[in-house]
Formats: sequence, C-alpha cells, structure tokens
Amino acid sequence: MTDSVLLNRRSAVLMSSFLAASALSTNTASVWAQGGKAPASKTLVIGQIVDTSVTQQDVSKDFLIGSRAAWQAVNLKGGIRGVKVTHLTIETDGTPAGVRQALDSAQRNPDCIALSGCVGDRVATQLMDAAINRNLGMANAAPWLQSSDLVVDDKTFPIFAPRRAQITFALKTLAVMGLQELGAVYGSAQDYAAHHQELEKIAASLRFKLQPFQGGSNLRQLGQKLTFNTPAVLLFLGGTPELADFTKGLDQQARQRYIVALADVNLQVLKDMGAARGTPIVATQPVPLDNAALPVVRAYRETLARLFDEPPTALSLAGYIAARYTYEVLASVDTPLTRETALAAFQKRSDLDLGGFRISFDAQRRGSSYVTQSMLARDGRMIG
Repeated sequence: MTDSVLLNRRSAVLMSSFLAASALSTNTASVWAQGGKAPASKTLVIGQIVDTSVTQQDVSKDFLIGSRAAWQAVNLKGGIRGVKVTHLTIETDGTPAGVRQALDSAQRNPDCIALSGCVGDRVATQLMDAAINRNLGMANAAPWLQSSDLVVDDKTFPIFAPRRAQITFALKTLAVMGLQELGAVYGSAQDYAAHHQELEKIAASLRFKLQPFQGGSNLRQLGQKLTFNTPAVLLFLGGTPELADFTKGLDQQARQRYIVALADVNLQVLKDMGAARGTPIVATQPVPLDNAALPVVRAYRETLARLFDEPPTALSLAGYIAARYTYEVLASVDTPLTRETALAAFQKRSDLDLGGFRISFDAQRRGSSYVTQSMLARDGRMIG
C-alpha cells in the first residue's frame, strides 16, 4: 500500500468519525454535582469550534470524542441544574475566513452561552485573535492553545500547559539523563518559522546544543540522509503524518534513533499509520497518563468505554477535561446563566481540582503547567 493511499484512507476514517460524532445527540449536563437557581433559558448551548483540515484531523477527532463523551455523561445526569446542554460542534477548515465564519455561527446562536474546547492549536490561536478584534462577548474556555508566546486576553481561559512548558519538560528529562546535544527536526518550513526561535531560546537556557533539520515535501528522504554524527535523540516539531513519514526514513539507518515529540502528535494514530517500529517515540502531553489512577482519568475511561468504541488517548482525555472544566465553572453560577454571567464566572479564574488535575491560573492567565510523557515503543506498545 502506498503512503498516499494510507494517508487518504486515514483521512476518510477520520472524516467518517467526525460525521458520526456530529450525528449523535449531545444534549448535556453533569455527572457532577447540581445546585443553585434555575438558568435563564430552557436551552443551554455550548459551542466547540473544531478544525477538520487534513493536518489537524488527528488532533481534533480525538479531542472532540473526549468532549462529546463528557457532555453526554453530563446530560445523562440531568444537565446543568436540570437543563440539558446542547453540545454544538462547529466545523471549520482552519483558514482565517473559516474560523471567522465558525465564530459568527456561535455568536448568532442566542442560546450559545460559551465556547469550550476549541481545537486544534491553529484554530485556537486564530480564534483568540478574532475574538479580540471583534470584542467577543462570551467565554472561550479550555481551548487547545499550544502557542506559548500569545498574550492571553480576558475572555480566553487556557487550562493546558503550552508548547514552551512541554519542550522544557522534555529537555529537562533529557538533561537528567546526561544528554546535552540533540537534533531539532521541523516537519515543514511553516513549523520552522513558527517554532525555531522559541526552541533555540529554551535550549540555550538549559545549555543544550541544537542541530536543526528543516523538513519539507520529503521527510522520509531527510530521515535517510542523517549521518552517524547526527544526534541520536531528535526533537520533532510537526504533525502526526509528517512524523510517520520521517520515521520510515530513519528505519533504513543503522544507528538507533529516539524521537521526542509534542502534544500535537497522536501516538495512537501514529501506530495505526504504520510508523517505523525501529524508532521509539516519546510524546509530551499536558494531561495525566490515560491509565493513571486519578479519579478524573477513571471517570474518563469509564465514560469513554460506555459511550464510544474508541481507545483511550491523551487527546481525548484532554477533550474530556476541557468539557468537565467548563461544566464545573458553569455549575457554580447561582444566577441565571447567560453569556454575561458565564463569562463573569470564568473571569474569576478560581482554582479547581478536577479529580486530581489541578487548574490554578498564573500571572500569564495560564491554568496549568502539568506535563507528562508517553512512549510508543519499538514493539508497538504504548508505555506511560
């Protein structure tokens, strides 16, 4: 089977999952405590803007499944103070115009009181810019905002550790192992332009020597061309399909390589796409391990198993946590729920413990610096 056929089939599978998820009824409220006064409306809508473009499907599909599972579980318990929530998925192609149209759709819906779990990183970044430019009057809760350099506005509430925290965690782990030199592989020219300055600053602060490699149309060829003097450990900045292609080039080399990737790489999808097994791959993730003993993880796994025929992944756990955080804040409002009262509740930025996942906003308005790692081992096993 050719790579193009494999990628096209993967895209078809992902798109069918999107369509199936969109067909599900997701009126929702909470597996968590109820109380307080009745909301202003008999209908509550939570919008989730999702990037279905080819480069973001792997991230968005799993994240969306986790959010849907959480909101469905919420509704099975009666909703927010007795009112079920309609979980409105708004798909976009990831372009600036597409993001603006998606935001328009949410704003025009009078029952949509907040956005939650908007994904992936490109859409989350564009959405924050668009919201600032138009003075968005609703909360944008728990977006998959990976960029570290953006100044978070007073209507955006990111709860996951950004890219800088993930890179720092990965490099500190390598430093503990005594490693001080590594390669930095960028999946595309766009990835290089977006991330190389940030990565070089972080590496310099930790006294790492970086050897950069810029990918392009033929990442497999780049993998084949690495010499014996290239560092054995490679930090990869790019998406899942690009990394899968790169590993197939590495598989033809005699020297053993190890890859460290970030949270936008979906290890489960990477395994399904046939990434070369000869190269162990570690990926950072800003949520607990999906087999952790924390209450929030146990609730996630039970809900996912009951409602979806999907394996647990870090990204769907993140989607689940995003929805649960949104619920917890909305359930705390003791006045009628509107866009204004919902936004005011999020702007308090109260500390929360979501079953062992702590959210505590810092001076940069970021809710967490929590990072863990998982490995796709040479034998195909997923190891936490």
